[in-house]
Amino acid sequence: MDKKVSGSVINRLPRYYRHLTDLCSSGTERISSKELSERMGVTASQIRQDLNCFGGFGQQGYGYNVEMLRTEIANILGLNRGYTAVLVGAGHMGRTFATNTKFESRGFKLIGIFDSSPEVIGTEVSDFTVMDYADIKEFIDENHPKMAILTVPKEAMKAVAEDLISMGIKAFMNFSYTELAETEGIIVENVHLSDSLMRLSYKISECENKEKLDKE
Repeated sequence: MDKKVSGSVINRLPRYYRHLTDLCSSGTERISSKELSERMGVTASQIRQDLNCFGGFGQQGYGYNVEMLRTEIANILGLNRGYTAVLVGAGHMGRTFATNTKFESRGFKLIGIFDSSPEVIGTEVSDFTVMDYADIKEFIDENHPKMAILTVPKEAMKAVAEDLISMGIKAFMNFSYTELAETEGIIVENVHLSDSLMRLSYKISECENKEKLDKE
């Protein structure tokens, strides 16, 4: 694939994958772009444009084979490559994330959880025993994880990230309420749950303002 795919298209691919997974589970064998658009709330034209970035996959008069399209999108997203990850920070957020996230169906396998607190080290989280962060370099050298999930306090995030980069980690999912910059060779996904709440607040406010104007 020679042309660069826009970020907005990439951001929609997980939604396609989720809807196609649901369709596979319900036994649906094929679907048209119009039917898929109605499920997803985007236009059929947008779906065709997005999928054409990767070759199209549909057949005129038939639509899309659901299982085949799901497999193709999984391949595009790299969900079948078995990337491994460690989680650093076994506080409330880290424990919740480790316990409730289906890592392997999202393209990653969690292989270790670390923390620096003596009260947390040695406790159980899901199927893991929390290990001492002081031992993480040896673990990384032996297991070569591709990604680190950071659920550490924001004041510790930069030092922990720099530490892990020096050990060979090249990708981060950062939940630490402060931005981790993406630099040459380092991939970052900053996750801000508070941003989602503020966007929701804005939408509610806009809706209320519209209702108020309609009543005047």
